Amino acid sequence: MSNEAVTRIHVAGTAGTEPYDVLVGRHLLGELPGLIGDKAHPSPATTLNGGASRHTEVQRVAVIHPEALAETGEALRADLAGQGYEAVAIQVPNAEEAKTAEVAAYCWKALGQSGFTRTDVVVGVGGGATTDLAGFVAATWLRGVRWIAVPTTVLGMVDAAVGGKTGINTAEGKNLVGAFHPPAGVLCDLAALDSLPVHDYVSGLAEVIKAGFIADPVILDLIESDPEAARTPAGPHTAELIERSIKVKADVVSSDLKESGLREILNYGHTLGHAIEKNERYKWRHGAAVAVGMHFAAELGRLAGRLDDATADRHRTVLESVGLPLHYRHDQWPKLVENMKVDKKSRGSLLRFVVLDGLAKPTVLEGPDPTVLLAAYGEVGQ
Repeated sequence: MSNEAVTRIHVAGTAGTEPYDVLVGRHLLGELPGLIGDKAHPSPATTLNGGASRHTEVQRVAVIHPEALAETGEALRADLAGQGYEAVAIQVPNAEEAKTAEVAAYCWKALGQSGFTRTDVVVGVGGGATTDLAGFVAATWLRGVRWIAVPTTVLGMVDAAVGGKTGINTAEGKNLVGAFHPPAGVLCDLAALDSLPVHDYVSGLAEVIKAGFIADPVILDLIESDPEAARTPAGPHTAELIERSIKVKADVVSSDLKESGLREILNYGHTLGHAIEKNERYKWRHGAAVAVGMHFAAELGRLAGRLDDATADRHRTVLESVGLPLHYRHDQWPKLVENMKVDKKSRGSLLRFVVLDGLAKPTVLEGPDPTVLLAAYGEVGQ
């Protein structure tokens, strides 16, 4: 186990689920066996997510990883096997291509062939798409087995791996099939970010910036103090930015696991963002689409008389300062409206948008006038 400092962010259990910790630090893989459970020292069972029994006497561990992290997945499997677990590595496609029913079925087949039982554990290592898939596979296998998230991207650490929302995409939209199934723990090893391509790193900053606007303005101050440094894991504020963003999400999901109220604020920028992703057949990075979505939400809040000019303008300057996009094709508006109508945040045909009443004051705008929507998109479209 590393002697380096580890920050533990607690996520409270709700709706009958177990609480868990998000660990943030460097070189944390030594913490993984403790989360999985030591075979040599079994302890009494306790109830856990989905009614499964939580034993430390775990026999099998499945490591779900993307093709791009084949070496990491195999090294993790070998390390776990060396510690006495029956470990299997399940390789899945990269990024959003992994989030399909076909890939989930492939994972279920691998678990079945391995004899996976309700006391065994799934480990998802990779970006947000991989942890979304791994969590969904864990939620649906035998109606729920324990799983641990090991996110390797900024997006995965601050958003996808925390909160228990798991899911896959369909031709009709993003994350329309899924389950609420919180992990047993999350390991955010900052060392994984050192080799992340700059475009992927910057894309993840969209979710960090979102957390700043909806809840923790110190995040915005840190980025504005040195935007260039914020674009790299070598920056002086990297750990603090990620920890603050995780704390924002942890606080929200601790009180609202199933998005019945407060949790909806985490969708800031996502209504239009998801519509763009679908329109681009998921070829756009999630963070890039959310950045455009936040720009749109800021303009919508301004035009609806909710948001002051200075905070609306700040969206553009902060997003642009780190290299995130602000614009999307103007001629795509009709398609985007249709996509937003099937978004999982909609209620019937009523469009709902998270907007700001001010900095760190999120609220929901229901059924805005179509002319106001079009005017807001006029500031975004090119």
